[in-house]
Amino acid sequence: MGNCIGTKEATDYYVYVRTGDRKGAGTDANVTIILYDQNGGKSKEYPLDNWFRNDFESGCTDTFSIKNLKQFDSVSKVEFWRDSSGLGAAWYVDRVMLENKSNKRMFVFPVYRWIKPGYHYVIKHLDTSLPQFDDDKDQRTMELADKQELYAIGFKGRGMPAQVKQIPDDEQFSFDYKWNIATRKIKMIAQSKIISLVSGTWESLAHLKNVYTSEILKEPTSATRWSNDIYFGLQRTANMNHSVIKLCSKIPENLAATEDMLKPFLEGWSLKQVFDTNRLFIVDYKILEGLPCKSDKFMVCAPMALFFLNGEQHLVPIAIQLKQKPAEDNPVFLPTDPLWTWMMAKMWFNNADASYHQSLTHLGFTHLLMEGVVVVTHRNISQSHPLFKLLAPHYLYLIAINTRGLELLVSEGGWVDKTMNIGIKGMFELIRRGINEWRMDQHGTLPEDLRARGMLSPKVLPGYHFRTDALPLYYAINTYVKKYVKLYYDTPEKITSDWEIQNWAGELVKPREEGGCGLLGVPGNGKIENQEQLIVILTSIIYTCSVAHAATNFPQYDEYAFPPNYPASLAGKPPTDKTPLEEKDILKALPDKPTTLDVMVVTKILSDKGTKSLGDFEVQYIFDPPARQIVKEFREELKEISRHVKEKNKTRNPPYEWLDPEVVPNSISI
Repeated sequence: MGNCIGTKEATDYYVYVRTGDRKGAGTDANVTIILYDQNGGKSKEYPLDNWFRNDFESGCTDTFSIKNLKQFDSVSKVEFWRDSSGLGAAWYVDRVMLENKSNKRMFVFPVYRWIKPGYHYVIKHLDTSLPQFDDDKDQRTMELADKQELYAIGFKGRGMPAQVKQIPDDEQFSFDYKWNIATRKIKMIAQSKIISLVSGTWESLAHLKNVYTSEILKEPTSATRWSNDIYFGLQRTANMNHSVIKLCSKIPENLAATEDMLKPFLEGWSLKQVFDTNRLFIVDYKILEGLPCKSDKFMVCAPMALFFLNGEQHLVPIAIQLKQKPAEDNPVFLPTDPLWTWMMAKMWFNNADASYHQSLTHLGFTHLLMEGVVVVTHRNISQSHPLFKLLAPHYLYLIAINTRGLELLVSEGGWVDKTMNIGIKGMFELIRRGINEWRMDQHGTLPEDLRARGMLSPKVLPGYHFRTDALPLYYAINTYVKKYVKLYYDTPEKITSDWEIQNWAGELVKPREEGGCGLLGVPGNGKIENQEQLIVILTSIIYTCSVAHAATNFPQYDEYAFPPNYPASLAGKPPTDKTPLEEKDILKALPDKPTTLDVMVVTKILSDKGTKSLGDFEVQYIFDPPARQIVKEFREELKEISRHVKEKNKTRNPPYEWLDPEVVPNSISI
């Protein structure tokens, strides 16, 4: 971009103006500034102009000098405006900084706004205040009114989560090439030199493994372990769909598994002993019952499965029933059944698991639910509000990736329709069902979610790596939020009289049919009265945008790229009896070569990390020194957690790397 920094002269103050690094941010307009000191003193008007230089270019910091301000020891606020002259008049400012030449004191004025022509913007030093204490309420009200037009709430279909009606320019990717999924697919296929996947079906499972020949599309870890029952158990606790498994305290009436049937797999224990020692677990996909698929040629099961914690502390499957109602054509499949028949039952179970994972654990409960939260935040909370500054780093690119993902992947004839039995028809129906069950105070609050599933105690299922690594991160985020909230809300009155936060809370719970976000289980149910309620809400949002999404997104290539391991698409019908099957039956059910390639490439793109690690923010919104100290303490705690995760992974087989804080991004940006 060339040399954007001006040369300093001998002056009383230097003014540094940082123009945003985004499309169309630069301006040719004339800019004027006034300075105010802490005693109400006011400077004259100063034009910000360096002769013979093109000031205010996108991504540049320009330096200007202001003289004869010796009586100004400090600057408490700045007032600045622009006219509409020049070809490029629009202007986006990141921040204005003033340096006192004599004592080197620096005063920071965070802006992060598009500057309208003719409007006089007043920005206070550090720009952090609750609305009831802001003496510039008119500007705040004007900006929120603009935001409410820009961030109108919309819905992509009946019963779907709240989203933005139309993506604002500010939410677009700033470096578009990295996020162009279609272009990256073409480039990746060319670089990987996979030309054998143009058409046809698989000759053998060994033949399928031969396609992973490049560094770009290398062999996923699942390719060598997929048929193993231990790995199948590990998929419930240390992979993408980590929050469905529950402690089982009795066999459900509609699961036709008897004690005699299960006895050979309980290592000499009685069923009562197994229940008493917390060694039996269940995954039940009743929510999938009657789910439509992309066409009549495809189907999805609504299975149940029991898992036993054996003497070697491995979780293994001991019973799978593929439909909810016991019947002659719905047997309970067991590990002692013929090899390929048991394998086929596991694959149909994982087809249901994958349908739930992509629709709810991934898209519904992170991407889409949080988009509604982002929209409602912009509509109700000023950029000057301390809580906007807390949340903003965790919203980066979320709306952009959702817009692009829904256009390219979750659209008619798109990736989901090509690679999943349920297609978008089943996916959207499952999202509708799921968001009517999801509660922030349970599913969005990790300790409560674990407690509800009987999984909170570390003594229950010791190999539950997701719980082991996610809980320290949840508590670190909770501590960070707690300190931050207490800094700005030292009395309950400051919360109850903060109308921006109250309006925000109201729109979070306002029913979707009335144009709100429609979230269930939000503490206070639309009226926040104390620190505790606010802390739970903020922790849930930051945790979901960072940790919850990372855990369900980044293992995708390793799981999906070898289709027998985690088949989102299966042809034919699930087994209805225990007739011995052969490898050819498995191959017949698998997706063809082009579909497999599509799965490999897209899950590889989705598994790439696009933004910085948790706590290392792309944009610095927080300038208030006590708040910056809280951020510093958060980062130090994350470093310690990262060290512990690396240590634990030395003895895990395979290692669980997805919740190392160095791997977890701040936001849902892919």
